[in-house]
Amino acid sequence: MNKTVVIDIVGLSANLIGEHTPFLDKYTKKRALTPIKPVLPAVTTTSQSTYITGKWPAENGIVGNGWYDREDSEIKFWKQSNKLVKGDKIWDSAKKLDPNFTCAKMFWWYNMYSTADFSVTPRPQYHADGVKAPDCYAYPPEMRDELQKDLGQFPLFNFWGPNANIKSTKWIADSSMWVERKHNPTLTLIYLPHLDYCLQKFGPDFSKISKELGEIDTVVEELVTFYESRNAKVILLSEYGINPVNNPIHINRILRNEGVISVRTERWYELLDAGISKAFATADHQIAHVYFNDESVKERITKVLRETPGIDLVLDREQQKAYHIDHERAGDLVLVAKPDSWFTYYYWLDDSKAPDYAHLVDIHRKPGYDPVEMFMDPKNPLIKLRAGYKLARKLMGFRYLMDVIPLDATLVKGSHGSINVPKEYFPICITDSPLEKGEIEAIDVYDVIWKHLI
Repeated sequence: MNKTVVIDIVGLSANLIGEHTPFLDKYTKKRALTPIKPVLPAVTTTSQSTYITGKWPAENGIVGNGWYDREDSEIKFWKQSNKLVKGDKIWDSAKKLDPNFTCAKMFWWYNMYSTADFSVTPRPQYHADGVKAPDCYAYPPEMRDELQKDLGQFPLFNFWGPNANIKSTKWIADSSMWVERKHNPTLTLIYLPHLDYCLQKFGPDFSKISKELGEIDTVVEELVTFYESRNAKVILLSEYGINPVNNPIHINRILRNEGVISVRTERWYELLDAGISKAFATADHQIAHVYFNDESVKERITKVLRETPGIDLVLDREQQKAYHIDHERAGDLVLVAKPDSWFTYYYWLDDSKAPDYAHLVDIHRKPGYDPVEMFMDPKNPLIKLRAGYKLARKLMGFRYLMDVIPLDATLVKGSHGSINVPKEYFPICITDSPLEKGEIEAIDVYDVIWKHLI
């Protein structure tokens, strides 16, 4: 099979390629750029799972970055086991044809316990005293120590949160080239998250994101040059584009005002109790899954949501079929925001009763995705001093909470997840030769990769 590398440049859309990305601008003019019609939802885990299985979410089961586990009665986000993705992956199919085929999965999601030959993904250490320490997971296991010995510790706190920057993306690129030199895999899948940060913070505002565009352009140039020198076929693509937003929809506050959300009070704050709530939503960028524990409220709540400004689609089980998201993990209703809107997870009505994790970077305990984690509270002029004090406590071994995240959803200026966005914000696929179609579906990406391999 042909050596192939797929470089996933998160958030890249055609409108971003130009003067601020000189390498990509020159590179794409000599190749074929094809828009990808976004899958619903156009989010990381769903897009990637669709690309590597060639199956819609209704079949592969990945209906978002998180969902409600009806058996555990828990909302689960950002899980890592590859066993959650149903169906053969592209590397499984390739191995059936060529026993010498190998695959390296570099930070693509659902990376743990997969059948890929080599993999690396973020995996913090969670200590008994509450400390979260930077680390990564790798397979084979010894590769974790080898990588961090040669490249330094994986910069977890530059991967997500207020300090997210090019350091994490550069580490991923360097680790990918390290694996290539040592193991020479047939197929390499590389995830470069850098644009996700600035685009969600500022939207496609070139006056604020030009530096980040130049940084990712430099990393992509290094990777492309390296892999071409290794005689690899190169595919550049993205999972989604990020469009400007200005209207956060507090979906669970709407449901709470309708009397269907239940909370329990611990200390001074309120915790969402999904298992006893008559209905609740898991918010995920521009999509939200609404689950009902009490069918008697469904008709009323559906009517309320259809009349809520900013909501574009309210899909019941039957309507979900047309969008290929009718899986048991999906909500009883799937909501899609209008292009200028997005869903928060906020369920409290008084900020003084917000849970302690609301002010933290805490992607697993929050019952929904929270892009406000990329900001430190701009209304507190001493917030950086506060963060420094918390860091000092950590370094001295004292317990601490890095509670510096604001509760102002209007800070977020870019989002994704909807399929009803202008084509300039579609994800893209860049190949050496034109594809047969002028626009491809997300499931077609599998075939694009397959044809490069064989």
